Amino acid sequence: MDDAKLPSRTDSVPHGGNVDWATAVFGEPSQGWLDLSTGINPHAYAFSKIQDRWWHRLPTASDIRELCRAAAQYYDVPDANCIVAVPGSQAAIQLLPRLRGRTKVAIVSPTYGEHRHVWQSAGHDVVDVPTLETVKDDVSVVIVTNPNNPDGRLFSPDQLDEWRERLAARGGLLVVDEAFADVVLEASISAMSGREGLVVLRSFGKFFGLAGLRLGFVLVPVSLAADLSRSLGPWAVSGPALVIAAEAFADTAWQACMRQRLASDAVKLDGLLKTAGMEIVGGTSLFRLGRAADATWIAETLGRSGILVRRFDERPDWLRIGLPGPDDQWERLARAIAG
Repeated sequence: MDDAKLPSRTDSVPHGGNVDWATAVFGEPSQGWLDLSTGINPHAYAFSKIQDRWWHRLPTASDIRELCRAAAQYYDVPDANCIVAVPGSQAAIQLLPRLRGRTKVAIVSPTYGEHRHVWQSAGHDVVDVPTLETVKDDVSVVIVTNPNNPDGRLFSPDQLDEWRERLAARGGLLVVDEAFADVVLEASISAMSGREGLVVLRSFGKFFGLAGLRLGFVLVPVSLAADLSRSLGPWAVSGPALVIAAEAFADTAWQACMRQRLASDAVKLDGLLKTAGMEIVGGTSLFRLGRAADATWIAETLGRSGILVRRFDERPDWLRIGLPGPDDQWERLARAIAG
């Protein structure tokens, strides 16, 4: 299929998960779509039955505080008052640019495209930089995704804290997007939350496999937490989401087993992708980044089999591929790769 003839995407910033676009390109698969384009855990947390009262009433301020205490324990945050629950970390990404006057922003790239989009749309001056070391002194906000999406690049907590201190000294911010940090705990800077100049974004749905719940957390100094909460308004997070997250955060046995399972599945996926001639160049245990000269052809072959993977216009030799779930999904992917 000729890229020049592909219909326009329906999202302003390219994302994974755009099944509508894939259907317009390839048609509706007879088996339905196997969406491997997002990096969401295919083994969703099996939460307990939710009591009816959580569906019938609005969550209270004390309900939110209880959730934030559970999140503080899970994320190793010293003070639960530094945590703001949001309807998905994307909501926080949208809000942050509105809390500052026009400034210069550096984004360590390539990374999640929404960061550039929202800061630029809010009137800020945005530059992409390849490394932290190339950030110039006139920058007030630095955005880092750790581990990075799509290549899994890691930044050490000490390195990030050094940059936080440097930026805070001139009233700036270090924004660390830790959407995939649940599977790389040693890289997380969440334990330093509350320090001046640091904003950490955490996604609940990716690791726990419940992206449709739309829940995330922002870890910030207490003064900024108040500003964020006012911007969100009341009842930003649903009552059922509070209950599910609190249960999942407390289930340490499930978390440990799942990290092991995802690591094993990532190794298995690497082997499968190598049979398609792909070189594994990065990723996490929730997604793998492969490189091949014929990556576009591979993506289209998979698409015609009803399997959606993430392509990159700026890097046509890259594909990001998430983990299949049940055995039949692995078999389906293996068949499509074999041709």
